[in-house]
Amino acid sequence: MREIIFDTETTGFDPLTGDRMVEIGCIEMVSRVMTGETYHAYFNPLRPMPAAAEQVHGLSDRFLSDKPLFAHKAEELLTFLGDSPLVAHNAGFDFGFLNAELQLCGLDPISLDRMIDTVALARAKHPGAKLSLDALCSRYGIDRSHRVKHGALLDAELLAQLYIELTGGRQIGLSLVDDRAAVAGSDDGGTRHLVRVRPYREARPHSATPQELALHSEFIAKIKDALWLESESAL
Repeated sequence: MREIIFDTETTGFDPLTGDRMVEIGCIEMVSRVMTGETYHAYFNPLRPMPAAAEQVHGLSDRFLSDKPLFAHKAEELLTFLGDSPLVAHNAGFDFGFLNAELQLCGLDPISLDRMIDTVALARAKHPGAKLSLDALCSRYGIDRSHRVKHGALLDAELLAQLYIELTGGRQIGLSLVDDRAAVAGSDDGGTRHLVRVRPYREARPHSATPQELALHSEFIAKIKDALWLESESAL
């Protein structure tokens, strides 16, 4: 199954009050394995960057001034996302900004049915624990020493590792059978599908053979006061 793990950086907390998305980073995973395919873009928000937000992600007005508008990259982003489930940490926040930007472009919002929230997954698995990305990376031993400031692609990479841990651990991508698997070519939506072919095997017989039953009876007959004989006579 193809999934996209993504993160955003913004000018603030609420798109309904005029805040805008200034960065998005996306990581492609197939069957819980990162494929190496990513999407990353910065956007000019057409508004000043508040000092508090700049302290979080380090994206200044000067840096963003020559970046494209979201509207100029929207179709490219949607092609990468395809129809895959979208995984984010506190996903309602990221979906809120992503859909607000799409609506400003006159495009349809992404259905919330596609949303997977790793905060909700972590809360169910670790009730009462700290649920920040930093805290959960520490819990699972995920190296974040290179994370000086928030960055959408870097945070998406950390989140991809966390998502693997929250949904079964690193072993989930391994297989002990004869895989003979191949990744099919992209369809029109840019979605890649993992095709796994397994050989058909007949069900193994589980009943004892007459020879095995005879050997078993001989063995039991050698045991003094065998409980098996008592239970059989009771029947």
